[in-house]
Amino acid sequence: MTQQAWDPTPFRTEVQATLDAFLADQATRLAPLGGDAARLLSEARVTVSGGKRFRAAFCHWGYAALAGAPAGADAEAVRRAAAALELLHASALVHDDLMDASDTRRGRSATHRTFERAHRADGWRGDPEQYGAAAAILLGDLLLSWSDELLRRCGLGWDRVGPALDVFDLCRSEVIAGQFLDVSVQARGRADVAQAMTVLRYKSAKYSIERPIHVGAALAGADAATLDQLSAFGLPLGEAFQLRDDVLGVFGDPATTGKPAGDDLVEGKRTVLVALALDHASPAEAERLDAALGTALSDTEIAELRAIIDGCGARAEVESMIDDLARQAVEALHRGQADAGWDAEACRVLEQLAAAATRRAH
Repeated sequence: MTQQAWDPTPFRTEVQATLDAFLADQATRLAPLGGDAARLLSEARVTVSGGKRFRAAFCHWGYAALAGAPAGADAEAVRRAAAALELLHASALVHDDLMDASDTRRGRSATHRTFERAHRADGWRGDPEQYGAAAAILLGDLLLSWSDELLRRCGLGWDRVGPALDVFDLCRSEVIAGQFLDVSVQARGRADVAQAMTVLRYKSAKYSIERPIHVGAALAGADAATLDQLSAFGLPLGEAFQLRDDVLGVFGDPATTGKPAGDDLVEGKRTVLVALALDHASPAEAERLDAALGTALSDTEIAELRAIIDGCGARAEVESMIDDLARQAVEALHRGQADAGWDAEACRVLEQLAAAATRRAH
């Protein structure tokens, strides 16, 4: 008998409700600061709205893999811990959009652009772009601080929260350092495949999947050996997840991704996909691609660069890498269930999440 797939919709609704309640509490605490603080809180609500909630889901099911699905008070506590990862994600997106000078996020205005427009509309003094940048930096910092607060106060005992915070501390260090690696690679204007993979691993793969699973598992009492076993699932899956994102950044449909066509090309992203294309394309095509990265591109030029990346086999190679990494992850999951007795239902859902993370269209 075929088992019914896990429906993530109720979980996403519960995580959103948890975030909304947390931000409502913060709004009460910051109310004495007046209207400007209220505007910052309003934008915070926008940044944490929607999304696929992969990080929260991997945290929840990482807990469930070792301890079974949480119930009662534990269920609310684990959900708050999982929501903390969504605050970290929102912080990273706000800062990332500013660093990339992106105009949009999920089909809406990026935070720095929202505040930049507000500055202009109100006729304030100074540079609107600088005001928008300052607001984005501060909101990202605030979301980062709140992520720590929500995890610390999730409702579980310190014997479980303390080890989870150790993982969370490492996660935040990795993603911030990884982001700087990315900034440096873009500034140098070159990155081979190995360098691009290092950026991918630390900027995205670990904090998107591996560390959320670790946080959930730590809350369930996992030891270091168990965390290593979970890494055999989470790390290759995280890499596959980001490789899919890189493909979508070049070939994705703007109506689905919420980003302009070929956005990674316009932003000059030195991704694994681009590194492979520069390796495999003819010298003339590689020179054309390299020179075009990070410049304003017409739809015709984006189509030309897509054809170079596709035609030289780079896209197909990345698709093969995604398939191979996803296979490695699922095999590790099956070993964990067979050898370590991980919860069968949790493993079934984690396998479903693995497919969703690597086969998505946005």
